[in-house]
Amino acid sequence: MHLFYTPDIESDIYSLNEEESLHCTRVLRLQKGDEVFLTNGKGNLYKAFITEENKKQCFVKIVETYHDYGKRNYRLHIAVAPTKNIDRIEWFLEKATEIGIDEITPIICEHSERRNVNMDRLNRVITSAMKQSLKAYHPILNSKKKFDEFIHSSAKGSKFIGYCNDETTVKLKDLYKRGNDAIILIGPEGDFSETEIRQAKENGYLLINMGKNRYRTETAALVACHTIYLMNDE
Repeated sequence: MHLFYTPDIESDIYSLNEEESLHCTRVLRLQKGDEVFLTNGKGNLYKAFITEENKKQCFVKIVETYHDYGKRNYRLHIAVAPTKNIDRIEWFLEKATEIGIDEITPIICEHSERRNVNMDRLNRVITSAMKQSLKAYHPILNSKKKFDEFIHSSAKGSKFIGYCNDETTVKLKDLYKRGNDAIILIGPEGDFSETEIRQAKENGYLLINMGKNRYRTETAALVACHTIYLMNDE
């Protein structure tokens, strides 16, 4: 199954852009009559056949549409502090997309080591992982937000914040209820400040312990993502 991301698809006849056309004809070596799949990234999966092969503009014809393909019974939004080494946050985005996530927001905290991210590059990582894992939903990558701006936003769902304090003993799996939407905050390597924790609690966030091990930022975020996935996959 070869999947192409086509967010602007509107009709049964569609032409892949030059990059996708080159990948289709030269890398995958697909030819006229071969079956391919397209997705708009919003839940629609399209079965199609190549009608004209060209490395600059490959045409396909849609023959069947599957709506809400792979839709889950919950939404997961993880707000995570970008890591100093950007490769690590890219790794998180790739793996979280493969597992299942709906929305990601980079948050800038008091102890953040990185305050700028290349949104285009991060979105390309997400798109590639979505196609590789045959997903029909493209996770939303929001623009970066300051911590206090994010916690005062109108995000909906059960709210959690990971914290390394020894007094925080309750785990995510003990507080999260299967089928509920969830928003999870994961801080930088230096963790959230006491002021940020107080602000989060005042805005309805519940403190959670990510486990006995001490994780890097991207690992903690992925553990949270996988925990929610497993609890809904039972």
